[in-house]
Amino acid sequence: MKGLDLGKDKIGKLLITFAVPCIISLVVNALYNIVDQVFIGWGVGYLGNGATNVVFPIVVVCLAFSLMFGDGSASFLSIKLGEKKNKEAEKGVCNGIIASVIIAIILCAVVLIFLPKLINVFGATDSLREFALGYGYIIAIGIPFMMVGTTLNSIIRADGAPKYAMVSMIVGAVLNIILDPIAIFVLKMGVQGAALATIISQFVTFLMNALYIKKFKTIQPSKESFKPQIKTIKTIAMLGISSFITQMSIVIVITAQNTLFNMYGTKSKFGADIPITVIGIVMKINMILTSIIIGIAAGSQPIIGYNYGAKKYDRVKQTIKTVLMLSCTVSLIAFILFQTIPEQLIGLFGSGDELYNEFACLTFRIFLMLTIFNGIQISAGIFFQAIGKPSKSAFLTLSRQILFFTVSAIILSKIYGIMGILYAGPVADGLAFIIAAILLIIEMKNLDNHKQTENNSIDISNMEEKTDRNIIITINREYGSGGRYVGKILADKLGIKLYDKDLITLVSDESGLSATYIEEKEQNIKGKLLANFNSQYYNNMTNEDNLFIAETNAIKEIAKNGSCVIIGRCADYILKDNKGIFNVFLYSNDDEKVKRAVKYYGLNEKSALKEINKINKARNNHYNYYTNRKWKDFANYDFTINVDKFGVEKTAEILKEVVLKSFEDECIKQV
Repeated sequence: MKGLDLGKDKIGKLLITFAVPCIISLVVNALYNIVDQVFIGWGVGYLGNGATNVVFPIVVVCLAFSLMFGDGSASFLSIKLGEKKNKEAEKGVCNGIIASVIIAIILCAVVLIFLPKLINVFGATDSLREFALGYGYIIAIGIPFMMVGTTLNSIIRADGAPKYAMVSMIVGAVLNIILDPIAIFVLKMGVQGAALATIISQFVTFLMNALYIKKFKTIQPSKESFKPQIKTIKTIAMLGISSFITQMSIVIVITAQNTLFNMYGTKSKFGADIPITVIGIVMKINMILTSIIIGIAAGSQPIIGYNYGAKKYDRVKQTIKTVLMLSCTVSLIAFILFQTIPEQLIGLFGSGDELYNEFACLTFRIFLMLTIFNGIQISAGIFFQAIGKPSKSAFLTLSRQILFFTVSAIILSKIYGIMGILYAGPVADGLAFIIAAILLIIEMKNLDNHKQTENNSIDISNMEEKTDRNIIITINREYGSGGRYVGKILADKLGIKLYDKDLITLVSDESGLSATYIEEKEQNIKGKLLANFNSQYYNNMTNEDNLFIAETNAIKEIAKNGSCVIIGRCADYILKDNKGIFNVFLYSNDDEKVKRAVKYYGLNEKSALKEINKINKARNNHYNYYTNRKWKDFANYDFTINVDKFGVEKTAEILKEVVLKSFEDECIKQV
């Protein structure tokens, strides 16, 4: 990205560059519907606003799909750029655009056909229905432009042109503000005029974003890139699933709210129309402040995604901490506004009677009581999306909106009536905050672990570069010594691969022998002398010999592919001519071997030692037969250690230090 280095520039500078345009874009996007409601409120009345609130879930469903493909493509682009896989990034972005176009056309047709039934589902009352149909049919025509334009907007930001994305949204918003009063007050078109102004504005934004496709900075889209690939689209959809669920959960919440307000509102002094209208306006005002939080978090997405892909975990942590601090500040300001000036806020959308104003104040102060925690919950969801963990991101959103709020609203409304629906807001926000905080703390610890592994991997990379070879650590071990676990821990500490049981699959592919046969026969030397005699007579090799040859080929191939730890299988002998090899033998006292065998392998304590000795004898015979060496001759190894002396964890740590020191000394000698 011209002028920007996501892996090196200051986090604050990058956040300003990406987040400010993103915030403006999202706030402007929120203003599309809010501006409609302001002018409708003054030009038509609060029933007109109630009608737009009934249609609003349809708009949100379309927005859910467009953001899923847009934010998913943006995450895919950032991660692949961090991994230096530009061609994959190109295909991902183009497939995201194609998917958005197809779904947009389908949804447009569905809404035009089923609008009367849809508004009934979303809580239309008899007095709101006519207004809702007049507004909804015109909005439906603009669905393809709104959806594809929104998808492109997310991608454009991730491509390093957040200002362009911001400008395209501002142009549409300003146009909407200009056209709304003309259509409503001058042309006397009412709610239909507001809808027409909206779709004209969305078309202009779409056109500007579509023209950007030829100007991409980080990728070069080709006709081939736009060829649909189901696997790629599925990946993008999963990366953007949090955005999808966030929006769809809003639909579920609005539907539940409107249904419950319809049910319990008629039993209260407020009626049904006032609560349905007020909750829509209050949520849209909250959406402006929420858009700022989402903008901060979404602006961090390219930064987090790139550095996570590049394995710069310190920068990932620094970014999310900054995002959380800023988001919490915005949440605090929102809380203060909602608690202190609710009458002034609702007054922006036209005048209402005393009951209307009373319910609006109750909604701001009760329903949004714990909005102060929203900064953490929203930021956490987008953070998990940015690092390619959409399931956690989706769970955060799903739990707040559907599990906590909807369930609370249903239960509390039965107890407290219409007020119970308002109480459900802070209940959901509080529980969602707790879940988000726990998941974030766990992920921060995971990043520390990733960092440690990466540091170790850097150590190995340095050794590989200095010695100009892969580093292979072979581990021969007595049964029950804990050698397999030492090898696993060592591989993790060094950030390299471990080959043990998975070698069986490689050998099976090499030899054609079944995996079950290999596992049974790997160290079984019994009867091999007779088999050897027969093979000479028939001028053919035994299956055991074929198995050893296959293992030899597999191990040599593994050694070529990269640094690793190999457990057993005569690897020290097979790779004896390799210069980058370090051979280890691990042993243990009989009592400790028995304890491990009983605890981890389920051997009978009374017969455990006998079985251990039998297995070790088989290993000894197998090794001696194929290597013409003695298995327990410590002169064959670079390092031997009694695991009981230090324990499994400490033994692995000692081996790590010894291996790195050994190759470091070799580098010094070469110099």
